[in-house]
Amino acid sequence: MQDTRFRLIHLYRASFASRKFIHRVLQHDPSLQNLYQWTPTEMQSLFLISKEKANQVYYNLHEVKISEKVKNDLLHYHIWTIIDDDYPFSLRFIPDPPVVLYGLGKRDFLTYQPSLSVVGTRNPSKEAKVKMLAILGPLIKEDWLFVSGMALGIDGLAHRLAYYYQGKTIAVLGSGLQHIYPKQHEELFQGLTTDHLVISEYPPDIPPRKYHFPERNRIISGLSFGTIVIEAKEKSGSLITVDQALEQGREVYAVPGSPLLVQTQGCHKMIQDGAKLVRNAYDLTVDWNENKEKWHRTLSNIDHF
Repeated sequence: MQDTRFRLIHLYRASFASRKFIHRVLQHDPSLQNLYQWTPTEMQSLFLISKEKANQVYYNLHEVKISEKVKNDLLHYHIWTIIDDDYPFSLRFIPDPPVVLYGLGKRDFLTYQPSLSVVGTRNPSKEAKVKMLAILGPLIKEDWLFVSGMALGIDGLAHRLAYYYQGKTIAVLGSGLQHIYPKQHEELFQGLTTDHLVISEYPPDIPPRKYHFPERNRIISGLSFGTIVIEAKEKSGSLITVDQALEQGREVYAVPGSPLLVQTQGCHKMIQDGAKLVRNAYDLTVDWNENKEKWHRTLSNIDHF
């Protein structure tokens, strides 16, 4: 198992080894016993990839430098792979599950429940902090965990709220763990890696890229039974997370606000479209109590899949 795990993490670090490609490889050879024996021509034929991609994957698999990076990663980071027993069940069967996750901090947070994904605009209104304290504060006392993306605005406020009031939170990054983004959250990052959990599906030395942020949203929503939008403009990127949550069969919540604020327009549109309106923490605890058996049953079924 350890050899298979190492080979999978090694393959994951290869250029052009997309998640789709890796899933094909695992279907063909679940133990990856033949990974280092395949020639580029065989890879082309077996996995229907271009000559250029096959050559690059082959080269990376036989490059000592990349093998050493994998060994270093295993020493310095928590790593979960999709073949591991402790890979979070909540992510295992979402559309396009992450193949590998890297983490720093409290490892057991990754499977903690109840967890709530908290998202919203990078430019919150003056009311946002008050709303978050009123709605999320009581949940911290009830030992809930918040998942967010460590972005400016609502994400950062959610993490800081959990941190300040000694709650629990997970930050899902759009970059490798060696690249703190945004730079304004460097101090927050350090605190979260000590007392909470920071994870990323990108290898530690990978810098942030524009497409990473919408891509990582499926992990934010996937880790929780529900996603709450605190504030969002009508065309906010936060609504990508909502779409992911709906696709994953998760609950979706929205906090209303003044109709005069541009930051509330996305939430109002969500409510019109069927999202559950949240007035206070009680609305969320009632909904969790009504849905937790279904949620645990889902995870139990995944466990025995």
